[in-house]
Amino acid sequence: MTDASTKPKSPNILMLDNRSRLTVTGINDVDSFDERTVVAYTDYGQLTIHGERLNISKLSIDSGELAVEGEISSLIYTDNQPAGNIFKKLFR
Repeated sequence: MTDASTKPKSPNILMLDNRSRLTVTGINDVDSFDERTVVAYTDYGQLTIHGERLNISKLSIDSGELAVEGEISSLIYTDNQPAGNIFKKLFR
């Protein structure tokens, strides 16, 4: 069994076009979204996207792809991981 800490990280690529279309690879999960905020998880931490009139135009957890359209004002990474990962570690 492979330890999660030794698992290779998925490539995480962000492409931002004119602050109106964002394409991200390496997405593990999307926690929440509305027209002002999208919260997604990657192997590199939580990615929070802020803006106006945000719309998820593509989401595929299987391939790890996310596309967001709207007026994107900021992209913020934090080290927070989804709560599910904590429980997986506790109860394995």
